[in-house]
Amino acid sequence: MSDGDKPVIRVVTAEILRDGGYLITQRPAKAVLPLLWEFPGGRVHDHEDDATALRRACRTRIGIDVEVRDLIMEVVHQYPEYAVTLAVYRCEVGALEPWAEGVAAIAWVSADEFENYPFPGADQRTIEKLLASDYE
Repeated sequence: MSDGDKPVIRVVTAEILRDGGYLITQRPAKAVLPLLWEFPGGRVHDHEDDATALRRACRTRIGIDVEVRDLIMEVVHQYPEYAVTLAVYRCEVGALEPWAEGVAAIAWVSADEFENYPFPGADQRTIEKLLASDYE
């Protein structure tokens, strides 16, 4: 897909809440937007639907299987070279503890702590909506 001359990338992320903390992951140092924080997830490949992509990304990046529940929000964010459509799904996890398999780090943080973690532009917009409880 493209937005005019810009490619549009579809990304899915998991909102995982446990004991008042949200699971966030830190992007690898060599990734695009290095060392910024985000909800776990990844790009949707051409042959995948959102749920399949989200399960794959969580398995390969944080070593856990997720049960994909409701789509809670979707935002579009324009970067200079491309646009991102970011879909956030509420997810449940089993007993396995996530670990930083394909990410630099993981953290469980309360909503009050989000300001201490720098997020990419698209992810920051989801955090703002989350804090405002403004799901569309």
